[in-house]
Amino acid sequence: MSGIGRAGATVAAGTLVSRITGLVRNVVLAAALPVIASNATGGAADAFAIANQLPNNIYAIISSGLLAGVIVPQIIQAAKHRDGGSAFVSKLLTLGLTALFAATVIAVVAAPLLVFAFGSRLGPEASALTLAFAYWCLPQLLFYGMYALLGEILNARGVFGPFAWSPIVNNVVSIIGFLAFIWLFGVQEGVVGWTPTMVAVIAGTATLGIIAQAAVLLFFWRRAGLHVRPDFAWRGIGLRHIGRLAGWTFLMVVAGQLAGLVQTTLVSAASSSGASVAAMQYAWLVFMLPFSVIVLSIGTPYFTRLSEHVAQNRPDALRADLDSATRTIGIFMVGALAAVIAAILPISRVFTTGPETAVSFAWVLAAYLVALLPLSFQFVLQRTFYAHQDTRTPFVFTLVQAILVAATALTAYLTLPVEQLAVGIALGQSLANIVQLVLAVALLRRKIGVLGLGGAVRAVARFVIAGVPAAAAGWGVIVAFGGPTGWPLQSREAALLGGAIVGVTALGVYVCILAILRAPELAVAGRALRRFRRR
Repeated sequence: MSGIGRAGATVAAGTLVSRITGLVRNVVLAAALPVIASNATGGAADAFAIANQLPNNIYAIISSGLLAGVIVPQIIQAAKHRDGGSAFVSKLLTLGLTALFAATVIAVVAAPLLVFAFGSRLGPEASALTLAFAYWCLPQLLFYGMYALLGEILNARGVFGPFAWSPIVNNVVSIIGFLAFIWLFGVQEGVVGWTPTMVAVIAGTATLGIIAQAAVLLFFWRRAGLHVRPDFAWRGIGLRHIGRLAGWTFLMVVAGQLAGLVQTTLVSAASSSGASVAAMQYAWLVFMLPFSVIVLSIGTPYFTRLSEHVAQNRPDALRADLDSATRTIGIFMVGALAAVIAAILPISRVFTTGPETAVSFAWVLAAYLVALLPLSFQFVLQRTFYAHQDTRTPFVFTLVQAILVAATALTAYLTLPVEQLAVGIALGQSLANIVQLVLAVALLRRKIGVLGLGGAVRAVARFVIAGVPAAAAGWGVIVAFGGPTGWPLQSREAALLGGAIVGVTALGVYVCILAILRAPELAVAGRALRRFRRR
């Protein structure tokens, strides 16, 4: 477990710094393009959100679908070859980059169709601005894919740090570019009056950051111990086997993207009227902050370990890792959830222009937070299927989730007023994720038998018992500060300070209650934090 701990600490440190700088990046972007429009001519943030979402969707496909689910186990097995897997990785890189380049060209050519698909309910001015942004943002596809491909290869070779640390470069580049935009052009809320130079600065900055993020990984390639060269002789790489595995992953991704398309298309009707595409994206970014720092940091090294245990046919070790990963993720995630719930108003104010829009944003974020714990635990279960080179089963429960996401989004669109549309769609997403977790547990039990997670479930129950009063204590501080109209919501600077005070209060109460309950996982978490500080 020491190797898992060291790798997890490295990933956690890089992820934490990258997420903090990413938070700053998004705060600066929200300052340049206000998230929730205050008048009928607003919506520039929604236009940019839709355009920048297009390559981000493909990145999510690559990083958490095909590469993580199919490529990592293949690279681990290829490491047993006499050349250490260099020939396999050479073919893989050549094939992957060729496919990425072709996909990028097709996406740029199809930009008008993509914008129409995701923003069909936007007005003509907003649609034109979205398309202008999209032409600058879509080339990110190639570099997002390159980053994910190189990063997963490094992870499979036991080099975990660069993949987690390189996004910091992207964030720094973006912060500089977005600040330059504010300095040159000021705050832009409306969708009219945009010049080609303005579009190039804001969208070109986003793309330049992704290019830098991918290029940084090349400086760490020597650590992988692989000697690669362009190799277009793809025969013998196992394309039929990879294709069979990737086929289910591709269908899973298609299902998820279609559900996302429904969500974005429907919620774009609320642009210029309240919380819409940009608000949902920023709320999702906040939602993913603890998930990325904690779950990905712990789960990424565990995935390599799970793949090794499956290859060695060690089911008892596999179950032990499932139990350990669930406990470790649980103790951190429940504490993070309590802190975020308590500080939800000042957190929301960081991304908005006033107390009223902060409350609107907070409702969207709260709807997402319903599924924070289920999504965290589902991550480990899904990676266990991937370790068994089973991508068909994850497709099944993801298909059910996607259908529920689309159905609940349509229900919200037909039944809720436009001002509450984003909240209803986000809540539907959370309910679908809960159903997905239940299905994943049932299907994994059918695949490998008893999961041995009884102790982990009882441990999570202890964490929740400690988390409820912790969140209440933090909310009490908000009430003491004046509630929704108090000083923490009067400015972004005050929101950061107030949110920090509330979050620290909630976490302190959480740890104290766990100590009173004598939770054994508290000592494990303490050791993990000490390793993190040393790293």
